[in-house]
Amino acid sequence: MRRLPQRRTDEITQPFNDGVVKIYSVTDGAQPGYQPRPVLALKLTLRYEERQMGVQRYYSARQNNIRIERVVRVPRTGQVDTQDVAITEDGRQYAVEWVQSVRDVWPASVDLTLADLTQRYDVSKLDT
Repeated sequence: MRRLPQRRTDEITQPFNDGVVKIYSVTDGAQPGYQPRPVLALKLTLRYEERQMGVQRYYSARQNNIRIERVVRVPRTGQVDTQDVAITEDGRQYAVEWVQSVRDVWPASVDLTLADLTQRYDVSKLDT
């Protein structure tokens, strides 16, 4: 493994080998003056690593009536927020509930907590 001069020696190299997730922002696709029509606009395509969901995270979400489906680790870009929709390569749609920074890994990464999406978006017209 190649070490860069500015890299700390106690950092763990983070692989992203489990799949690809596309991050979409929700925008208004209606003409001015018409009823709002939410549509998805592609922001990012990222590789991810599946993470194990902890019991505390699961039960905290259940107390707030949120059904957490999975947790994935992606490279940090600074463009993912909690208003976005994540679609994995198998076509499942998730709401991004929480973006949590991860320390002591290289490259810099964030954990995305993905919840069950109640409103499904039409992805047949999206550029996939």
